[in-house]
Formats: sequence, C-alpha cells, structure tokens
Amino acid sequence: MRLPRSVHWKLCHSMRLRYSIRFSIQFAQALGLCSILLLLDGEKVSLSISTREVSTSSFRDPAGCVFRENDEIYRQVNLVYKPHYDWLLQSGLYQVLVAKNLLIAHEEIDFVKEDAQQIKSADDNRSSIYKICKPKRVPFISYPYEWCFSQLKDAALATLEIQSLALKHGMILKDSNAFNIQFVNGKPLLIDTLSFERYEPGKPWVAYRQFCQHFLAPLVLMSTVDVRLGSLSRNYIDGIPLDLACKLLPTLALIRPSVAIHLAIHANAHKNTITKLESSGEQSGFSKDAMLGLVDSLKGAVEALKIAKVKSDWTGYYEDNNYTVAAQEEKQRIVSRFIDQTKPRMLWDFGANTGAFSEIAAAKGICTVSMDFDHNCVEANYLKSRESGQNLLPLVVDMSQPTPAIGWANAERQRLDQRGKADTILALALVHHLAIANNVPLDQIAAYFSKLGQWLIIEFITKDDSQVKRLLSSRKDVFADYSQASFEASFSQYFSMVERLPIAASHRTIYLFESKI
Repeated sequence: MRLPRSVHWKLCHSMRLRYSIRFSIQFAQALGLCSILLLLDGEKVSLSISTREVSTSSFRDPAGCVFRENDEIYRQVNLVYKPHYDWLLQSGLYQVLVAKNLLIAHEEIDFVKEDAQQIKSADDNRSSIYKICKPKRVPFISYPYEWCFSQLKDAALATLEIQSLALKHGMILKDSNAFNIQFVNGKPLLIDTLSFERYEPGKPWVAYRQFCQHFLAPLVLMSTVDVRLGSLSRNYIDGIPLDLACKLLPTLALIRPSVAIHLAIHANAHKNTITKLESSGEQSGFSKDAMLGLVDSLKGAVEALKIAKVKSDWTGYYEDNNYTVAAQEEKQRIVSRFIDQTKPRMLWDFGANTGAFSEIAAAKGICTVSMDFDHNCVEANYLKSRESGQNLLPLVVDMSQPTPAIGWANAERQRLDQRGKADTILALALVHHLAIANNVPLDQIAAYFSKLGQWLIIEFITKDDSQVKRLLSSRKDVFADYSQASFEASFSQYFSMVERLPIAASHRTIYLFESKI
C-alpha cells in the first residue's frame, strides 16, 4: 500500500537505512496515526503520518470506528470490544452470515503487535486499538429515508434473520439501526461488524425498541397510511417515536395484534419492565427461546405488511407517452452508445422512473444508482432489480431538493453529492421538470450537475413537446429562457459538448457533455 505524501522520516541513525524495517506499512497507512515508533534493526525511528479521516457517522460506538485513509475504508476495533469480536469469529457466526450474504466481509490488516502499545490513535488512548479491518467496499451508501417500502421491509427481515442466527451462535444484536444496512446487488447487507455482543442468558433484547422505531413503525405507517411517510425517518434519524407513530395510525390499525403488541403497548409503557431492564441490566428471566419467539413475532408482523399497488402518474410513463416505438428504440440506442463512450464504473440516473435506462447501464456491468421522486416508480424498479441481482440501486430522491446532510453538526448523514462522484450522470426527461415545474434556472442545473461527475448524458425537450405543454397548461409561461439555445449556452459554461443527437420524429435531443471541472 502506498504511503501518504505527508510521511516524514525522522532518522536517529541515518546510516542504518540499509537495514530491514520490521514494520507493516499497511498498518501505518490504515491507522493514519499522528506518531508511530518503528524498529530499524533494534533502533527506534520515528515516523509521522497524517491524521486519518474518521467517518462523521462513526462516533457513537465505543467499540470502534470507521475511518478513511487514502480513499480506502477501514474499521478500527477497540480493545473494549475484544471478547465480542473474538467470539464473533470463533463461534462461526461471522462465517455463516458472510456465506449467506447478510454481513459484509472483511480482512484484518496485519501489524506488529509488540509495538501496539506505542501506537496512539488520533481520537483515543494508547491501549484502544485491538484490530484494524478492511471491509469489502460498498459501491454507494444509501439511507432508510431514500428506500422504497420493499427495501425497508427486506432490510427489516434481514435484520431479524441476523438476530436469529446470532442467538443460535451465542450472540445478540446490540443495536437494530437501519443505517447499518446497505444494499448490494439488490440484497440487504449488514455493514457494521461491531453490532454483535455475546448473549447473556436471562437478559432481554436491548435493541427491540430500536427495531420497532427504525423498521416496524415506518413500515406500518407506509402500509396503513401513506408510503410517503417513510420520509419521516429523515426527521427522526434515531427512529420514529412510537407514540407519534400511534397518533398517526387510524384506530382500526391499532387493534391489530402485531401493532398493538409491538407499537401501542411499547409506546404507552414509558417506564415498562423492558425499559427498566434495558437501563439497569438486571436479569429478567427472558430465555433464549422467548427471545427467538419475539423475533418470530416481529418477523410475522413485518411479513404481513403490504402496500397497495397504486398506479401513479409516472409508473406507466414508458407505455403512455408521446414517443413512437421507433423513437423509443432510437433513444435507447443513443443512450447505450453514449454510455459505451464514457465507460463509467459508476453511473447515477436522475429521474429514472421505473429504471428502463438504468437497466441498460446495469446490464453492461456498471454500478448504477437509479433515482426518482415517485415512490411507486422506485418500488417497481427495486422489485425488478431484486430479481435480476444486477448492481442497480433504486432510491427515492427528488432532484428538485436532493438529499441533504443531517444529524449531529449536520454531518452525521451525508448529502447526496458527498457520497462519492459518478463517472457518468444520466438525466433524461428531467430538465423541463426542474426548470418549469420547479423554477430552477438552467445555469444552476448545469452548475450542479457539473460537480457530480465527469460525463453527462442529458435530454432536452422543447416547448413544442406535449409533455412540456402539459406542464405549462396549469401555469403562466414565464420561462422565456427555456429554449434549446439557452440550454446549450447555460451548459456550455460548465461542460464541453461532445455530441448532440436529435431523436427522430420528436422534439427531443440527447447530449453528451464532459464537465470542465
């Protein structure tokens, strides 16, 4: 592994450089430590290394943290977590979960253990570090308030399966945080290796209430009231308060056994037995069989939840639009060719609808994030991608107000553009919605897109198109600057035009731009 540029050697005996260094470069780079002592044939040499970048979402757990060094992601395991980490591996639980694609795999980074006491972490004491792990990279980090109903449901069921398997191996999930789940190849995956603790007989599941807040409450609200209530998780990143969930639910929903047991009673019992036990750590006589029964009860409650198959204005867009079949096919050919020209490893599709063009990219083996504001479109997209197993991640994202940074210091959960950059941006049939429906000036659209990726495949639709006419039918046309000439002028400030191809028998043009940034 390559050392950062900021490494400075301070040699006590320069003549001894020719001797071998008993030190793991990998460990030094992984830690990003302020100070490390090396052994140079018995002589100590000081090595100064740049401070690592600790994840802004990784400060709450004393068991360890996630950090970045030279664009690589690492997880530090602290000594306080040693008994639980060792049992995770020794019990076979880690191996089972990885084999079932329920837990992220990792490799341990070797280091000179005799020198571990000489290592001072950037944010902890000298004795804190037990292990450094390098987990498999997740292509794109998403959040629960960006998921459709079926994504959240699948994440909940995966969490319960993990809990059940953990109990069978003498461990238990110490938290049920939905943010610990990510989607890879259409499947939910636990990414927090430090979420487990050794099971202590008689103690209740301390993460039970958290599971209800992070998973069950939003799922019940989405199923019973409105799917859009899933976005409440953005306002309550520690989970939707159960009393609030109950107030939002209709009375009939509250008498359902699963809702009454896990939500209503939980919400009304401010200082119930479970809560007292969670805080005091006292023995409750809560057996392992009872714990497994609780998991089964929650599983049944989640599996029973469904949403109505509602056809929105956009779910049938590809079947009901102003395209001829020939125009649709030509558009697909143009987009496919532009994708081939840009050769992206990561592609973001804005305004993806049900993902027809996202699928073109995913079929080429490209990691594709497919975003749309319409929940029903994302739901349909996810159900397809789940079956195909392609590296395609559908998300509920409104590009007129992209996902912001939230949480502690507005940094705990990152805004959309902080979670990496795309190689290629796909924005088809989107500009007129941003410019006309949401009054976003063309130059601002161009400026924002230019920061997100190197290449932009974008469609411009003139006012002569029936879809634009529909937008203008309910408002005064104050969009004098909305024209193809203005579009090209605005985008030329931030992009170089590579190619421009009109779609035959339409009022639409597909552009390939390269960002000047």
